[in-house]
Amino acid sequence: MRMKLRSAVLPLLLSVVAMPPAFAEEEDRLDVSVSYNSDAFFGPNPFFGAAYDTTKGYDITFYGIAWGAGTGSAWAQWTEFGVGLGFEALDGDLYINPQLGITSGNLLSSGAAGEGVVGDGIVPNLTLAYDTDEWEGQLYAGYYMDLRDEAEAGGTTNEYLHYWVNGGRKFAKYFSAGLHFEELSLEGGSNVGSLDGYQWLGPYIQIAKDQAGIRFSFGTDLTDDDSSFSTSDFYKLQAFYSF
Repeated sequence: MRMKLRSAVLPLLLSVVAMPPAFAEEEDRLDVSVSYNSDAFFGPNPFFGAAYDTTKGYDITFYGIAWGAGTGSAWAQWTEFGVGLGFEALDGDLYINPQLGITSGNLLSSGAAGEGVVGDGIVPNLTLAYDTDEWEGQLYAGYYMDLRDEAEAGGTTNEYLHYWVNGGRKFAKYFSAGLHFEELSLEGGSNVGSLDGYQWLGPYIQIAKDQAGIRFSFGTDLTDDDSSFSTSDFYKLQAFYSF
């Protein structure tokens, strides 16, 4: 099987110089991808992914996110790494990818107040990617749960829900457009209640050829700025490549 997550894609440099045939055949079972993302809330947050075809009807998947490239630098260089399984359905048009991630930093373990730690939190998450000759779509949902409590007296751990859904039509060989909705919310912690983050809604346009392309999404934030921690319009840029 082959990972088809167009919006999540990493060039890891694989050395193939004088590679024996057995290793070359093994390499053909690995899909690798990179996506450079930047948006109105997180800033730059590059994504790296890989899927290894087991030839048994499923992939073993890996991913990493460098949240520390943007706003996450204030969260002790927040990073996320995860492993999961990938399955094809609907004659290969749908890719189902449940994964479990682990974060390092301090956003979840101390509300960004303490030092960065490994095992800051865990992230059970699910991605569904749909791709045909005419239609495309993706659903992602992840729950960011504190794994360690490093909060000082009066401080708090944090837990977040982050999800999005988008879908669109391919109007030409290299061009597609659709609608994107995304939400981030604080769900609580050891000493804090829930709070709206953002609710983004707006169109996207994508220009892509083969496994490379760019997507720009934009629109409005549906939350009340006085009761949320997002105060800007919605805009997100993605540049991706996979092989």
